Amino acid sequence: MRAMSGDQVEAAVAHCAGTLRRALDRDWDAVNAAGLEWSCRTTAFHIAEDFTAYASRLAGRARHRLPLGITLPEGTDNAGLLQVIEATGALLAAAVRTAPPGERAFHPAQFGSADREGFAAMGVAEALLHTHDIARGLGLVHEPPAGLVASVLGWLFPHVQPGAEPWPTLLWATGRGELPGRAPVTDWTWYNNLVVPAGRLTLTGIRPAVADDLRMGGTGGLDWIGGGPHEITRQTSAALLKAYEAGVHRPEFGSFALVRNEDGRAVGGINFHGAPDEERRVEIGYDLLAGARGNGYATEALRALTEWALARDDVDTVVVAIKRDNLPSQRVASRAGFLRATVDEERLARTEYDLDAGLLLYVRRS
Repeated sequence: MRAMSGDQVEAAVAHCAGTLRRALDRDWDAVNAAGLEWSCRTTAFHIAEDFTAYASRLAGRARHRLPLGITLPEGTDNAGLLQVIEATGALLAAAVRTAPPGERAFHPAQFGSADREGFAAMGVAEALLHTHDIARGLGLVHEPPAGLVASVLGWLFPHVQPGAEPWPTLLWATGRGELPGRAPVTDWTWYNNLVVPAGRLTLTGIRPAVADDLRMGGTGGLDWIGGGPHEITRQTSAALLKAYEAGVHRPEFGSFALVRNEDGRAVGGINFHGAPDEERRVEIGYDLLAGARGNGYATEALRALTEWALARDDVDTVVVAIKRDNLPSQRVASRAGFLRATVDEERLARTEYDLDAGLLLYVRRS
């Protein structure tokens, strides 16, 4: 899975233009895009509208929808419309390239905002999917590069199990096709990564594409203090990717990088050990790089993620398991509002949840 950048936006725009240029002599108003109530012309203009919206929100760090739109002069032909798609795509690519790392702007799916990589991925998705709709309506062959499609899945569809081929999987995930062994999709969305404010930190959700890079020894596109993430972060990233490949990953209950607000550098990681169980219970683990310890960062991160979880309807209890000799981590849990579990609670955890005998259980409830 590639990183998402202005390069990928340009590649998607080039593929879109190359496909649609083969039908410039057709009447795009007279034919509906496949699966849509829009004409092929309206759908093509929608691609340019999305590029414009994404570029302006990201460039302006918008916190809400902007009162901004574009129009086509009367008499604009298909070639002119295609130029508009290419020009607005270039604007989005430029906005992605110039946005600082970690900057976010409004987008409703799924957690209210997106970073530059998210806007790039959404632009690519809009171009590839709506070119598909137009191409089917006009009877054109449309097969985007598999690597580009795989990246869209890894950045925007963390809840979708990868299929044998990326393009049929993306079409299925967006209600545009069938996939053997999977039920038809009638209602769909994509996910940008969740971010949770945590005092001096921002807990930045790790996408499958980022987890893949981290588990392979990369930085995940983050600027880590001390030369790189903790080994635990790499291990949790491998577990996240395994869950993604199995189709059981829930992005809101995944892993997060602890990013320091003052300089944008990552100082550690925090993660859920999975989605809530039948008892509405989740477990959290965390790690902090040596150069960031002793500053209260772990306490702020644990408190913020715990309070985010307990504010949900599907979580009543958050637990943390800590080694008996890890006194600093035990103090972190206590400062974050956790209480040491009772003897009976620990006994139950050892029998029902395989809590290791060398671990102590800390609990916080709603």
